[in-house]
This record gives sequence, structure tokens and C-alpha cells, in this order.
Amino acid sequence: MTEVHNFTYGVFNPLAAYLLAFLGSFFGLLCTARARDARTRSRRTRWLGIAAFSIGGGAIWLMHFAAMLGFDVPASPVRYDVLMTVLSMVAAVAAVGLGLLIVGHGRRSFPKVLAAGTLTGGGVLAMHYSGMEGMHVAGTMHYNLSLVVASAIIAVVASTVAHWFAISVRGWARVSGAAAIMAVAVCGMHYTGMAAMSVHLDMDRVDQVRGIRPLTLIVPITIITAATIVGVALSALQAMTEEEFSDGAPTPRRGVHAEPTASPWSLKQANLAPASARRPSPSPRPVPVRSTSNT
Repeated sequence: MTEVHNFTYGVFNPLAAYLLAFLGSFFGLLCTARARDARTRSRRTRWLGIAAFSIGGGAIWLMHFAAMLGFDVPASPVRYDVLMTVLSMVAAVAAVGLGLLIVGHGRRSFPKVLAAGTLTGGGVLAMHYSGMEGMHVAGTMHYNLSLVVASAIIAVVASTVAHWFAISVRGWARVSGAAAIMAVAVCGMHYTGMAAMSVHLDMDRVDQVRGIRPLTLIVPITIITAATIVGVALSALQAMTEEEFSDGAPTPRRGVHAEPTASPWSLKQANLAPASARRPSPSPRPVPVRSTSNT
């Protein structure tokens, strides 16, 4: 068993990983809070989709590879397979998204939260160990079963707590506290899984390690993923803001073919009024005119 380093650059990598986990969790919880206020199922689903990208892509996947920048095997080069790296991201986003869809629609209950947490925890584990499978070294990687089980328990518990936060917390202070707890759990799961791994070196394979260098792969992945998340979030925010101002009504036509319509606010108020208030009142009966004579 050869020497393995998880903190090659000191505290920089764990701090960067924690910051990414916190920011991804923070923005994801803001999106889930906004989803609870959505008036329609489609709007709620779009907010939950943005939250899945933020939590699964940022708080989990980007955190994982930021922490992996500090991983090194001094006796062997470390390379990454692009396909497995991308698949690990898909696993994280899909697992978080499915879990949020389970708890985000319908009445909230603990069985639903537990089911979503178990599903998402399994996806987080799939992301972590598929990402590790995509890492190539000159030798074979082995895992301590007890620590793998511990990482699985942490992943399921952390995912369950995250889904409970997603349907309950509101307000900047509570969202910040919940995001801090989620970041600790995500980082704890990652480093527990890394502690479970050991490398048995094969010196004959030192020159046969193929793949992309860590810095070459992770920098563009981080930039592209962050830009994608921001772009999707801004597009959804713009679309949903327009829908809220129009209350889901189609945009009126302009020009010579435009039809006269009332303003969205008057339509909205009319729709919200009770049915009895919208019925036309009966016309008043005519009052007979009494004739008067001069005396």
C-alpha cells in the first residue's frame, strides 16, 4: 500500500470545498423556498430543477472535485477520465432532482422525506464512487468496507436532512444555518469516502496511466458548470417573473391587429373576486312619479 495525500495544498482545498458546498446549498434552499410559493405545478417544477443544479451540481459535484485537487499519490501520476467525470455529475444532479420532485409536490410527510433522502443519498454515493472510478493511478484502488458503509450512512442522513430543510426553512438566517449544516455533512461524507480508499502501487504501470491532469480538467469543468447554472437560473427567473406579472395570461398582441384587453392587474383582481360579486346586479324597479296639483 503506497502513500496517499488528501491535503496536498494544506487547508486550501477543504476550505474551497466547504465554500462551494455552502454556496450551492444556500442558493438551492432559496430556490426550494421559492418553489413552495409557486402558484402552478410547472413553475414549482422549474424552481426545483434550478435547485437540483445548484445542490447536485454545485454543493456536491463541484465540492467533490475541488476537494480532489488536494488528492495526490506521490509515487504515481493521477489522471481523470472525462466520460466518467461527466457521468458522475449527471448522477448527482439527477438524484437531487428526483428527491426534490418527491418532496416538492403534494403534502409533505416524513415517509416522503425519508424516501427522497434515501434515493438522493444513493445518488450521492454513485457520484462519489463513479468519480473515483474515473480517477486513474498506477495501481489498483481498494476500499475499507466499514468506512464505505459509514460514508453511505452520512450520505443518506445528510440527504434526508437536506430535503427536510428544502420543505421547511425560510428566511435568510435559517437558510444560511441550514446551508452551513448541509456543507459540513457533504464534506464529511466526501472525506470519509476518501479515507476508505487505499492504493496498491504497480510500478510497471507508472508510464501507462492515461487521462487528463486534474488542473487541466477541473478548471474548465468549474467554469462551464458555474456558467450553466447561472444561465439557467437567470433564464428561469426572467421567465417566471414575466409569468407572475401576467398571472399566466398570454401576452397581448400589438399593432393594428391588437384586441382591446384590460390590464393584467384588473383581470387578476376580477378573477380573485367572489362569484357573487361578479354577477350583474338586477336593474332597479322604476319609481312611480306622483303628480301634484297646485292648490
